Amino acid sequence: MKLLLTSGGVTNPSIHAALVDLLGKPIAECHALCVPTAQWGHPQCGPRSVRGAIAAEPTWRHFTGLGWASLGVLELTALGTIGAQRWVPWVREADVLLVDGGDATYLHHWIRESGLADLLPSLTDTVWVGVSAGSMVLTPRIGDYFVEWPSAPDDRTLGLVDFAIFPHLDAFPTNTMTDAQRWAADLDVPAYAIDEQTAITVVDGTVEVISEGRWTRFER
Repeated sequence: MKLLLTSGGVTNPSIHAALVDLLGKPIAECHALCVPTAQWGHPQCGPRSVRGAIAAEPTWRHFTGLGWASLGVLELTALGTIGAQRWVPWVREADVLLVDGGDATYLHHWIRESGLADLLPSLTDTVWVGVSAGSMVLTPRIGDYFVEWPSAPDDRTLGLVDFAIFPHLDAFPTNTMTDAQRWAADLDVPAYAIDEQTAITVVDGTVEVISEGRWTRFER
């Protein structure tokens, strides 16, 4: 897969250009599936915020509201009840998966439980656009700081990239650079702290930071 890992979505021209480059064609010609599942695992999310993402309401103008050729919904908690013969073609036909935020450990559980994790290695041309937890879930660990789901066994996630992500830098009082430094000190992998104007692309193992804002990298 081609990865665009963001904190707040496609929030500026630099990230927008990076997304179009990954897609290989204009956004208006691309078919997207929105994955809202992580929201159900976070205490600050729920039906209204899920509706907002799916309906591409103004708050999600940098994500589901970018002007896709089509926008569908892939709810991971439902996939196990309908059979892979139905949902796998939907995923393969999509140009991009828009994986929304919430709780990354809850999302990690359902990516594995649904069978999507087994499909990911074969989606070589698909673009994964993550927001917050939708980006963090691809990392090896998120740190206890970000675990909100009570049933999470630990802070481990998919590990498809070899670094961790601290999103929403400076966006909240508890997401300062000092908080990020404390968070990174407890991890055993390199890490990035990124604000809403920053994204990380990963293509064939090459990592690049795209930013019109503030970010930093913490070494192991």
